[in-house]
Amino acid sequence: MRNTLRSFGFILLSTLACMAHAADDAKAIVDGYMAAWNAHDVDKAASFLAEDAEFFDATVGTPQQGRAAARDNVIKVFITAVPNLTWKMTSEPIVSADGIAFQWEFAGTNSGAWSAETPATHKPLKFEGVSFIRVKDGKIAYQGDYYDALGFNKQLGW
Repeated sequence: MRNTLRSFGFILLSTLACMAHAADDAKAIVDGYMAAWNAHDVDKAASFLAEDAEFFDATVGTPQQGRAAARDNVIKVFITAVPNLTWKMTSEPIVSADGIAFQWEFAGTNSGAWSAETPATHKPLKFEGVSFIRVKDGKIAYQGDYYDALGFNKQLGW
């Protein structure tokens, strides 16, 4: 019985250590991802996404399927439109072995076009939101962003 309890204790501690390490990995992956955004490096930011990642922006409603779509239709669009952007965590993240959730603040000046139909407003913007990110095999498999789109649009004069 004593050996069984000792073995169970070892397995439990090993499992908890692995879970803590996985949670640390999820946090490190997101920290690197956000650093790439803040360095305004589209390709580096996209490199943190799994090839089949899903990026869901609740204000848009239609998820981007795959790394290339997220890179071209989200990351590149924001970095082009707000080339001096800063994106930072504003809360203590909730971290698990396979994901992370956190509040954030996005700020900068809209000095680039969002699209051919939406030119730069040259207005500053600052808005808050929350992200839910799932990590699988060392890459971001899912990102869901929720933020105040009305406030965002009002700041830009839309």
